[in-house]
Amino acid sequence: MELLEKQETIKLPAEWFTGDAWADVIHRGEEPSQVRANAVHFSPGARTAWHSHGLGQTLYIVEGIALVQSRGGEVLEAHPGDVIWTPPGEEHWHGAAPGHFMTHLALWETDDVTWLEQVSDAEYTGERRSTRCR
Repeated sequence: MELLEKQETIKLPAEWFTGDAWADVIHRGEEPSQVRANAVHFSPGARTAWHSHGLGQTLYIVEGIALVQSRGGEVLEAHPGDVIWTPPGEEHWHGAAPGHFMTHLALWETDDVTWLEQVSDAEYTGERRSTRCR
C-alpha cells in the first residue's frame, strides 16, 4: 500500500469550460492502467463544452445540483448520490445548475476526449427533468 501525495487543485481551461471549474486529481493510472478519476468543482452556472470520451465516462454527483445532457436529449437535473453513465463516443456536457455549486467525481479511461463547441445559453437553460421525479 502507498499513501499518495495530494496534487494541487487545477483551474480548468476556458477552452473547455464556461464559467469557473477546478479539478482535484484523485487517480491517474500508470500503464497498463488508463483509469482516471477527478473530483471536479463547478461554480454556479459553470459547465463543460460539448465533448465525448472514447471509452465512456461515469459521473457520481457528490454535492449541489448538476445538469447533464447528451446531444439531442433532455437536460437531466441530477442530485447527490446520482450516477450517470455516458457511453463511448456520446457527445454530452455537464455542469452546475444556476445558483448552485456542484461537485462530481468523474471516472473515465484514456485521454481520448474529443472537445467540441461551447454549450449555448439556450441549451443550458432548456427544459429539464429532475432525477427526484422518477
